[in-house]
Amino acid sequence: MNKTVYPGEIFPNTHDFDEGIRTLLPRYSEMLDSIARCVPSDCSTIIDLGCGTGELSRRLLERCPQAQVLAIDYSPRMVEFAHQKITQAGYNNRWEPICADFGDLASRTGGDVAIQGAEACVSSLAIHHLSDEMKQTLFNWVFSILEPGGCFWNGDPVVPETPHLREVYQSVREEWVQKRGEAIATTRAKVGESVPQGHSGQDRLASLQSHLQMLTSAGFEDVAIPWKYFGFAVFGGYRGIMDA
Repeated sequence: MNKTVYPGEIFPNTHDFDEGIRTLLPRYSEMLDSIARCVPSDCSTIIDLGCGTGELSRRLLERCPQAQVLAIDYSPRMVEFAHQKITQAGYNNRWEPICADFGDLASRTGGDVAIQGAEACVSSLAIHHLSDEMKQTLFNWVFSILEPGGCFWNGDPVVPETPHLREVYQSVREEWVQKRGEAIATTRAKVGESVPQGHSGQDRLASLQSHLQMLTSAGFEDVAIPWKYFGFAVFGGYRGIMDA
């Protein structure tokens, strides 16, 4: 098996992702649940950027019974895996996959794909692969495709605010690893070699404060951090009701 992976795929075998990511990252499921809870349950149109294996999409479809979810990812195998998962859950009639680089969409080089009028946009463990300049471009684009009153929530790792907190965050990760014993070694052995793809590279983290500033610069209001666990955070904001 080719062990080269795109940023975000992590594992050459897609079937290893859902269990593996929960072994590698503290409170992964809690982070996804937090994102889903921040989306109003009466939403009718939701964009999932970097949908991966469809875990966040599935939560959104469960929470928002009227929603249509447009799921975007540049990895064909992740999109296919997510499609199978969503179909098995019985939500395939409310879930539309698009295999595309959301960086291309944000920079208006995405070909014929045109997206507009979303009530919510979400992402998890994907945007941190973009350069800071591209993050800003993406946030600007997300703001432009949201309906007035719409929301955007992103879950990602962030740069520690101080050297001391860097040590604290690292110790938390180490404790998480120690609790998993042999499981972490087995999981790490399955991780592939990440190579740049499209607009994405490996772990281009920004501070939480930088993210909030970028969101504000894009036009978002009431920017907030509804969930944080040491080096991981869910953050976002709203497009104002009067914006058009």
